[in-house]
Amino acid sequence: MNRPAPRFGADIGTDGIRFSVWSGAARRVWVSIFDEDGARELQRIELEPQGDGVHSVFLPGQKSGTRYGFRADGDYAPEQGLWFDPDKLLMDPYAVAIDRPYVFDQRLSARRGEGGDTASLMPKAVATALPEPVSPHSPVFKPGGLIYEVPVRAFTMLHPEIPKEQRGTIAALAHPAIVKHLQKLGVGAVELMPITAWIDERHLPPLGLSNAWGYNPVTFMALDPRLAPGGIAELRETVAALREAGIGVILDLVFNHTGESDEFGPTLSLRGLDNQTYYRHESDGRLVNDTGTGNTLACDRPIVQEMVLDTLRHFVRHAGVDGFRFDLAPILGRTESGFDADAPLLKAMNEDAELADRVMIAEPWDIGPGGYQLGNFKPPFLEWNDKYRDDIRRFWRGDRGMIGALATRLAGSSDVFSGAQTSSVNFIAAHDGMTLADLTAYERKHNEANGERNRDGHNENLSWNNGVEGTTEDPKIIEQRRHDLRALLATLFASRGTIMLTAGDEFGRTQRGNNNAYAQDNEITWLDWAGRDIALEDYAAALAMLRKTHPGLRRINFLTGKPASGSEIPDVHWLAENGDELDEHSWSDPERRRLTMVLGQGDENSTRIAILINRDRRATTFSLPARDGFQWCPLPSSNDIRVVENGLLVSGRSLVFVDEIKVDIS
Repeated sequence: MNRPAPRFGADIGTDGIRFSVWSGAARRVWVSIFDEDGARELQRIELEPQGDGVHSVFLPGQKSGTRYGFRADGDYAPEQGLWFDPDKLLMDPYAVAIDRPYVFDQRLSARRGEGGDTASLMPKAVATALPEPVSPHSPVFKPGGLIYEVPVRAFTMLHPEIPKEQRGTIAALAHPAIVKHLQKLGVGAVELMPITAWIDERHLPPLGLSNAWGYNPVTFMALDPRLAPGGIAELRETVAALREAGIGVILDLVFNHTGESDEFGPTLSLRGLDNQTYYRHESDGRLVNDTGTGNTLACDRPIVQEMVLDTLRHFVRHAGVDGFRFDLAPILGRTESGFDADAPLLKAMNEDAELADRVMIAEPWDIGPGGYQLGNFKPPFLEWNDKYRDDIRRFWRGDRGMIGALATRLAGSSDVFSGAQTSSVNFIAAHDGMTLADLTAYERKHNEANGERNRDGHNENLSWNNGVEGTTEDPKIIEQRRHDLRALLATLFASRGTIMLTAGDEFGRTQRGNNNAYAQDNEITWLDWAGRDIALEDYAAALAMLRKTHPGLRRINFLTGKPASGSEIPDVHWLAENGDELDEHSWSDPERRRLTMVLGQGDENSTRIAILINRDRRATTFSLPARDGFQWCPLPSSNDIRVVENGLLVSGRSLVFVDEIKVDIS
């Protein structure tokens, strides 16, 4: 396939490098060339205007490894959105490598004429010869599988089998111990939280904190050197190793804002090149803040769309990733009139020859007008489903009148998504919010370590503490929490649609009640491999095997209660614990705490699988409809269910699976 290179960045040739950048408003643009340490500016060469905002220059003799940055000059009127200042060294938006991480310094935010030259404060872009594109291949991951959300650094920082020098890096994900763990859980794809280079928010350094999540990017293609000291080659090799193990890689990318923040933020790249074009502004010149971070990328502008598409192609071509998850995704479809599911950028992503078959996942909300867009992204987008998250939490917390909502979520959320199949990414906990274990141990958030007097983070977590806030040695409460955790995990694996589990939730990770741990690059977020709950991990693995061996659990079509085409039995029966069909009164009963979900998997000769749900603290006996030649068998083996004379006794606060098997009645 003939793949044209991007128009911008550092294009390395046999006898030099062509440097190109876009600015529609700058009067002059330069490239600064630095020594091999990035410390001393050797040359400053003016780029030549090429028309349509393109500035370019060819420098003979330059080669791979050259350190460089841009500078731009023009009008300086921040109140009008003009921030030109040649003293600000600017990162190339198309940089594919940088020589060190970003470090916030207040001088980066100084007004023109006040802060001096910022070259010593900035990383330098490194001109890099990219490897040949990977051989085209279809994504490993298929909708309906398990996505495993991974904070790259926190994931392996404490893993005893990972060499110390490799811990916290992308390369560590390919270590045999990690691959074995992922395969044990039946992971279809790892979703890597942001790995492109980011900068700390300005309020963190005075608190002695740093950004641990990466949702504050500066460069969109260059990987953060702390996570990928081997650059794009490290990502490429890790993707290939995971692919060999049957595991895909999805990148969590941030195209909604940058670390340049609001008017008091640093000038690092886009702001100094053409702030008016790259960011959205109000009519009075103020930055639009639909992201809550101070600025909003103008994804309705052609040059921004080109940058986003080039970035996506870069990671597909040179790393072979399966797809992408987009943070605050409505920004990608925002126009002057609001969100548009047919916005040019979204349409281009779906129609692009290199991107059309990639996995695309939207976080379908931002904080701007009309920002909640769950269910409104068009195929092939999958969407994080917060209605699923909240309804499952409410049900297991004990809220009244939740049985109908539970069934709707288990069946694929047809009230949210249209068509014949669901686009839901079902999750109960994610990086943002409480961990799965903390949902059962903390009724309130505990973000004191963030230095904001516990004012940050969501106040309503739909969580509970089983009678004691936080850790406890009470064996009764510990056992109640174990039941709750198993029930939450089992609910996730029983649900129609794609499912997502955040790394460590399978073995009871805790953040001590912190529901906004973005600034905790320490033991609060680092996974405790030595202290993990192996029994819970094994239970999650058993659920994964069950979902793998029972196709009815991982299908993505909605459950309707009607026979599928070519079948004779309904795809689902909803029953009370006594085996009777639920009637209108039962569905509307606010005190109903028990439900049976029987999945049909074909014609009358096919076996079925039943999911028995008991939210009561008391054990409950369930009856299941009998058929000649079949027998119900509890799966997976656990202490939550046992056979009794008149049915199946399900422990309190449990969801259990029962398989229907054929028996010889001759």
